Amino acid sequence: MEKQTVSRDGTAVAYDVTGRGPTVVLVSGAMSTGGTLAPLAQRLAGRCTAVVYDRRGRGESGDTAPYAVDREVEDLVALTEAVGGDAALFGVSSGGALALRAAATGLPVGRVAVYEVPFADSLAGGAEQQARYTADLERALGEGRRGDAVELFLRLTGLGEEMIAGARQSPMWAGMKAVAPSLAHDAAVMGDGLLPRERLAAIGVPVLSVAGAASPRWMREAGREIAGAVAHGTYRELEGQTHMIDPDVLGPVLAEFVAG
Repeated sequence: MEKQTVSRDGTAVAYDVTGRGPTVVLVSGAMSTGGTLAPLAQRLAGRCTAVVYDRRGRGESGDTAPYAVDREVEDLVALTEAVGGDAALFGVSSGGALALRAAATGLPVGRVAVYEVPFADSLAGGAEQQARYTADLERALGEGRRGDAVELFLRLTGLGEEMIAGARQSPMWAGMKAVAPSLAHDAAVMGDGLLPRERLAAIGVPVLSVAGAASPRWMREAGREIAGAVAHGTYRELEGQTHMIDPDVLGPVLAEFVAG
């Protein structure tokens, strides 16, 4: 990351800026850094000023204790001010939940787009699953078992045991363990895992909720419910896409929305 700003609590937030046009801040999800969204930023650069940043506790950004979701909202306040104060937000997965929360708390952004925020259905036991995951995650991280924490997250995403075992042997495993403590941040951002209807109703700016047409039905339903819960929501599905979105497919859709 080439640039840095400082959040309200003194935490350094590292970021990069690319392109020209209306500004959009890209908020990454769990187990990722700002670099994860760099390919999307490059795809947007012809029509937008795309900002990628390392969320606190990962990459080149700091992580001042104690953690609170409000501190991550303050990071976004500092970041949007640093890039000119007039920006849209885009968040992927749990990063989308953070972007929506920031907009609901009054961060002055003009538009918010999200991709597959994994809000669960209370009737399907989503809250219970999230509570078990959060408790197990807290225990693993408290005991310094970072690898086990990563495994817990991978199971939560639906990855099979054989693939998890393979991940442990991959060159990426060390990097995954390094960012594992930030999984607690994402768990806090997701809360009980259920759609926060009252919070979403407080968002007055246009919201675009996007999902992949090849993703599980519950994920697509969550996307529809987000669009229906905000004052000015639109839902779109991208043909052939899953949770691992192709920047070349998402980029034009997001650029069009940001440009208004």
